[in-house]
Amino acid sequence: MTMNSTLILAAALLCLLTHSSFAKPLKVFILAGQSNMEGPASISTFDYIGDDPATAPLLKKMRGAEGKPTVAEGAWISYLTGAEGNNFEIHGKLTAGYGSMWGQEPTKPGTNIGPEFTFGLAMDAWLEEPVLIIKAAWGGMSLHTNFRPPSAGPYELPKATKELWAEHPQGAHGIPSEAERPKWFADQAAASGEYYRLMMEHVKKVLADPKRVCPTYDPKDGFQVSGFVWLQGFNDLVDSTAYPNWTQPGAYDEYSRLMACFIRDVRKDLSAPKMPFVIGVMGIAGEKADSQMRIFRKAMAAPTSMPEFKGNVAAVETAPFWAAELAAIDEKNQKVEEVREWLDNKDQNGPNADGKMTDDQKNEYMKKFEADLISPKEAAMWKRGASNAGYHYLGCAKTFALMGKAFAEANHKMIK
Repeated sequence: MTMNSTLILAAALLCLLTHSSFAKPLKVFILAGQSNMEGPASISTFDYIGDDPATAPLLKKMRGAEGKPTVAEGAWISYLTGAEGNNFEIHGKLTAGYGSMWGQEPTKPGTNIGPEFTFGLAMDAWLEEPVLIIKAAWGGMSLHTNFRPPSAGPYELPKATKELWAEHPQGAHGIPSEAERPKWFADQAAASGEYYRLMMEHVKKVLADPKRVCPTYDPKDGFQVSGFVWLQGFNDLVDSTAYPNWTQPGAYDEYSRLMACFIRDVRKDLSAPKMPFVIGVMGIAGEKADSQMRIFRKAMAAPTSMPEFKGNVAAVETAPFWAAELAAIDEKNQKVEEVREWLDNKDQNGPNADGKMTDDQKNEYMKKFEADLISPKEAAMWKRGASNAGYHYLGCAKTFALMGKAFAEANHKMIK
């Protein structure tokens, strides 16, 4: 080898080593699930985060100098959502507004957040590399059917459900009749795995051209799929057909099995065998959750105890972030609605038993009832902190901000 060729080879190796030393591959995080991953917390509830000294510092990170939502320096997002097959993508630099898009313009960020906002802000602060969040979420979707992973096999009725259906050939209480069952099974088969496939198609579409979403992406640096966050569960929790006899031990074991299949399948499909995976454990009702919810929570977290997932799958309990003080007011709000319905239905034991109360009289009755039940302070707190129903964590931005931060912490720990 001549001196010149040796010098050329050395220079080439030096360039290669230098680039490798300073390369910053794009860190890719996938967030998926149903309506709570969509994110129903209104930006209008941000101020409530600052009312608590413990979370006031978090609010400062969520807002810029002018009081507007922070725009991340080095984090971008692509978000696929929609309803009834009308799916759409919005993408751009990460900021508030990539939450639920119900009734909003499908071309730009809206007025809500989910866990993606503080998740991305945290990762952007902790990582030297640029961050790309790929989010895919749709309301009302189950793991047993809509997100059913390929390796789980076809949907089958549990033994207890089969026995119940056999007792009611004519159908009853949500049980289809024998004549209706062929269509029921056909619909079930058609829906199985549909949203798993949509999710994976979107992820692969974004990763085929990351620069479309993240303009600073350098193909020489490449990308790394560095985490997956799952926040879902409500439709499985309440489905007595897929999960009968929930009071008995093992009632939700099938969810645990499906969750394990899901983790394996997304890792396989993304060629990321040890990709950190975070399970957001449902926290609705907080510490006051009933036994059904508690059984389901254990089933959600169960895959973390499997040897193959040790150290690379984490379950994050979201119950500690439940806004119990707002939930107490929500119970009173529901009582007001019940009493109004009681008046309108002319209940025989109520003040409108004879049905002669006028609308003005009903309104006056309800005005006094509500004023006696809910104090002005409570009404103001509700308006400041809540924007949705209980099954959506009351639409409280404080709750979703804390969840996103906790998901990021768990994911980051596994990366390290």
